[in-house]
Amino acid sequence: MNDIGSYLAQARPGVTSATTAITATMRTEIKKIVVCNVGGGAGAYSIYHDDDGTTYDQTTALFYSKSLAANTTDIINAEDYGGGISVSAGGAIGIQSATASAMTFTFYGTTQRAR
Repeated sequence: MNDIGSYLAQARPGVTSATTAITATMRTEIKKIVVCNVGGGAGAYSIYHDDDGTTYDQTTALFYSKSLAANTTDIINAEDYGGGISVSAGGAIGIQSATASAMTFTFYGTTQRAR
């Protein structure tokens, strides 16, 4: 069984431009991402990973303009322990919805223990 870790963040962007969902303050591993289309029609979403800033475009895209039917959910899981998205301190995960307030993004994972 793959431990998904703890709840890290949730966002429902009210704009169609890319926005920051997570800024890591210490090394973080994203193990599960849940994207839920709460809108009345099909939509598209993008997820970005910039490990040293907040550039959210095709160069940092993990998923780009991925279609999602109305009232459905995509669940993105790490394959195994250590197989998630590793975000360095200062790195960021960005999200984008083609329609404002249509997608809810939820992130689960682990953070490095403080020393």
